[in-house]
Amino acid sequence: MNQQNLFGHPIGLFVLFFTEMWERFSYYGMRALLVLYMTQHLIQAAQTDTMVFGFATLQTGLEGLFGPLSTQALASQIYGLYTGLVYFTPLFGGILADRVLGPRKCVIVGSVLMAIGHFLMVSEAFFLLALLFLILGNGCFKPNISTQVGSLYPPGDLRRDGAFTIFYMGINLGAFFSPLICGTLGQRYGWHYGFGAAGVGMLLGLLVYLLGQKYLSGEQFVERQEDLLVSAPLTLKEWQALGGLTALAVLNILFWAVYEQQGNTLQLFAEHNTDWHILGWEMPSTWFQSLNPAFIFLLVPLIDRVSRYRASQGRQSSSVGKMAFGSILLGASFLVLIFAISGVQSTEKISFLWLALCTLIYTLGELYLSPVGLSLVSKVSPPRLVGMLMGMWFLSTFFGNYLSGYIGSFYEQMPKQDFFLLLATMGAATGLAILAFKPLLKKAVEAD
Repeated sequence: MNQQNLFGHPIGLFVLFFTEMWERFSYYGMRALLVLYMTQHLIQAAQTDTMVFGFATLQTGLEGLFGPLSTQALASQIYGLYTGLVYFTPLFGGILADRVLGPRKCVIVGSVLMAIGHFLMVSEAFFLLALLFLILGNGCFKPNISTQVGSLYPPGDLRRDGAFTIFYMGINLGAFFSPLICGTLGQRYGWHYGFGAAGVGMLLGLLVYLLGQKYLSGEQFVERQEDLLVSAPLTLKEWQALGGLTALAVLNILFWAVYEQQGNTLQLFAEHNTDWHILGWEMPSTWFQSLNPAFIFLLVPLIDRVSRYRASQGRQSSSVGKMAFGSILLGASFLVLIFAISGVQSTEKISFLWLALCTLIYTLGELYLSPVGLSLVSKVSPPRLVGMLMGMWFLSTFFGNYLSGYIGSFYEQMPKQDFFLLLATMGAATGLAILAFKPLLKKAVEAD
């Protein structure tokens, strides 16, 4: 492997950083527009005079399960299916890389499929086919770009944790800019300009990856574990860890079901119930979805400093405690909106600052749950089951994203305050339930 360094890290890290940045730009740019596009254009067009291949069949299937669906409820169901399957297919993308193509070829295949999907969004007729390409492409791309970050470093290299932090910033950099660009183009100039910009972003990511192959080629550092203990029975401690992680994965579903409303019902709330004027100029409502990654940039250093200080004082919180706190914060964020809309007429709009405060709080909750949960899985899992349990953890995100679509289908049927109270209750209840499993996991991992 070419071992040239840049800022103390292999150049390959920055190849992966910009590849992931542009892929996330394309994903979040398209997601920023998806629910608005369906509710304001596509579904009505499909039900009147525009051919959308497979749409009637999908609608018939969903209504066969859930009864008649309004435009918003149908859009929410489709949103949930799409974002859920995006987290389901990586299970198979990892297998494809391990057994057939290898991670680098899988990333290339995934990038091409996603670029095709974004450009297919330009035509209403191919909407569902476009989503299928995006789902399959993400399945090839997502698990195999991250594994290449770790493979740039030999076992025990102290730079590895820092590398993943840099890589995570690439994800959020793309997520920050995409609603500003794709969202503005889609809302101000036409949906297909926004979707096309997402496709261009994906092609740029593919170009970066192809040009940077020489920095990723050759022998990579891959930690391999001996397979000697695969058939050995699980110890009591390992069974406790397995049980605790399974329970946490189930509760993780509820967290993401609430959290993913930001791309679904909260985007609709931002569009129809929020005033985006500032100094006489109106911001596009899709800029709302740039708040979350922006707050991540601001909060990560603060959380790290607080964590270090508490550790120096011997008061470091447990992983499970952090996850419970994150879920409670998620629920508390919706109390802000309940307060903001109390006494407000349905035709009135609240300041975008209320929505920004809500986003700030649930972003803090995300940072206390999402990365901590991944770390906990890798720490608690029996070594010979870590891959399976990590897959189970991501599978819970699939169910959570789908459930977000189902819950969102009630958005129009309930008063806004009642809907937000439902989300607040789910978040808080998830946090309290996570706390109930703290003793179980502490038995498995004394250091936690």
